[in-house]
Amino acid sequence: MVEIVRNIILVIYVLVCIILIVLATIQAKDQSGASQTVTGAAANNFYEQNKGRTKEGKLKRMTIISGVLFVVLAIALSILYVM
Repeated sequence: MVEIVRNIILVIYVLVCIILIVLATIQAKDQSGASQTVTGAAANNFYEQNKGRTKEGKLKRMTIISGVLFVVLAIALSILYVM
């Protein structure tokens, strides 16, 4: 029974790894730095306030979710392999 659960979680883990790699490579590089702080273009415009609704915001959210899922599955697999 433990081996079946372990194999199912391992398959899900591999899929999450592939998804995480693809999402991380698709994302555009975030260009926020010291120059935006000096010029004052931080969070006052419409785009910055609605950034989570754009394609880039959704990709970032999906990357964070898959990263958290990656860590949770890694912990679950380590517990299952100890048993």
